[in-house]
Amino acid sequence: MEIINLEEVDSTHTYLKELIKKNTFITPLCVTANYQTNGIGSRGNSWQGREGNLFFSFVLHKNSLPYDLQIQSASIYFSYLLKEVLKSQGSKVWLKWPNDFYVDEKKIGGTITSVTKDLIYCGIGLNLSHVNSDFGHLDIKIDKMYILKLYFRSLEKKISWKEIFNSFKVEFQKSRKFKATVENNKVSLENAVLNGDGSIQIDDKKVFSLR
Repeated sequence: MEIINLEEVDSTHTYLKELIKKNTFITPLCVTANYQTNGIGSRGNSWQGREGNLFFSFVLHKNSLPYDLQIQSASIYFSYLLKEVLKSQGSKVWLKWPNDFYVDEKKIGGTITSVTKDLIYCGIGLNLSHVNSDFGHLDIKIDKMYILKLYFRSLEKKISWKEIFNSFKVEFQKSRKFKATVENNKVSLENAVLNGDGSIQIDDKKVFSLR
């Protein structure tokens, strides 16, 4: 995975998509920045963290993903791999359904994915320092480039979705204390049923991550 490291950018996700549009896709590529002014959050919201936080986006060909991974489950897959890398370094970060990073009771970051033809784009933002009282931050000090190298090394192993899901469904119990946004409404996850493809069943309605 080639990594382009920028000092400042409006959005690593937007920058990467424009770069691929101009130059076409050749090999997996990651764009990271020390600061982004207009990051893309869930449901079209902006995600802007402080300077020095972790912002990165990467692009892969669909063929480089595990054979049993459905595209709609990709956000959970990408998020859980990073969570495991951070956990290996001593963090107590956990993953709230579908792809929000939490430490204790506070969100510290999140993931978005999008698909263009045969390419899948993933963008991740993670607070490494205090932003405000509404959000938390990572509970360990990290070297960002070292973590990215560990992460992409993990991604290259093509760990099966089945293996990731078996771990995630145990951790999903922590999500039951929280709510998720479904069709612009906050819905409790207390009685949600987690399906094998990463979607959840709420009131007979099947809901995917949608981001």
